[in-house]
Amino acid sequence: MVACQSTIMKLEKEEDIQLKSDLDNKVVIEEASAESVSAPGISHKPPPLLKPEPKKKSVQIINQKKIKKEMNLESTEISIEDKEGFLGRRPLKDPFYVGEKITHSAYYNIFGFTAGILTLDTLPFVQVNGRKAYKFEINLKTTKLFNSIYSVEDRVVTLVDYDLWLPRLYTLHVKESSQLREGRSFFDFQKLKARYEEKKVSKKKGAEEKKLEWDILPYSQNVFSVIYYMRLFQWKDGKDYSFRVADENENLIFKGRVISREVLDTDIGPIKAIKIKPEIILRGNFKPVGDIFIWLSDDERKIPLRIESKIKIGTIVSEITDYKPGQAP
Repeated sequence: MVACQSTIMKLEKEEDIQLKSDLDNKVVIEEASAESVSAPGISHKPPPLLKPEPKKKSVQIINQKKIKKEMNLESTEISIEDKEGFLGRRPLKDPFYVGEKITHSAYYNIFGFTAGILTLDTLPFVQVNGRKAYKFEINLKTTKLFNSIYSVEDRVVTLVDYDLWLPRLYTLHVKESSQLREGRSFFDFQKLKARYEEKKVSKKKGAEEKKLEWDILPYSQNVFSVIYYMRLFQWKDGKDYSFRVADENENLIFKGRVISREVLDTDIGPIKAIKIKPEIILRGNFKPVGDIFIWLSDDERKIPLRIESKIKIGTIVSEITDYKPGQAP
């Protein structure tokens, strides 16, 4: 079944890795139109937040209350999240512009050369079961030089509800030297249930399938929407910022704190940055995730500038090399 014609694992039949389930009928995704204008470039100094007009505010709050009622979230509160900079579940200043593209160079410090290219894209809005949703795409692809060691062509698409900032669906596409994998995760906030389905073919174990369903807590993010949700918070000194995360049968709490403010010297110039140390809490206890640090731009867009993960034999770093701001709504 497996053909070794290139560094990326291949299958004789493409359908051997296709993931099919009843979610294909339950989740309807359609294109959504959105007017836009040219957006300003990256700013290194945070401007004051723009406060909405009273009339607009009341309309937004009424709309969110209606949606919460439809999703059985009307009486549910989430006390662990900081509310500064929000109007209900919506940020006062939305950092996401359609067409935004953040490009990172990923490298492992013991090799001394770029191992892969990471991109984070904000794509045009879509409708998920008739509701407006953000569409975020993350791609990771190894360089030609690193392909001789291990090849990667991975892609994740995450759809997030626009009004309540709830992740609805993500799809995972993995093409690597040792495995091919298709995954899908759906959060049903009306029933507070999450489903994860996966089909994988690996050189060691052949074909495998996984299906999980578990209870989730209200307003949980998925593991891929986390990096986007972080950008909505103010990240002021001396404050802890927390929110819920659900991933593969576990309900977690993401907790982060600013440990310093500094100027990063990047390929796109020096940028004022916020350095954050994240932690994961599982069942009331800290879950070891190693030394991970995240740098966001110290402005209203909170752009991911650098991600650093220290492991036993070195450090994996992902750092910004290019930035396209996209179109402001």
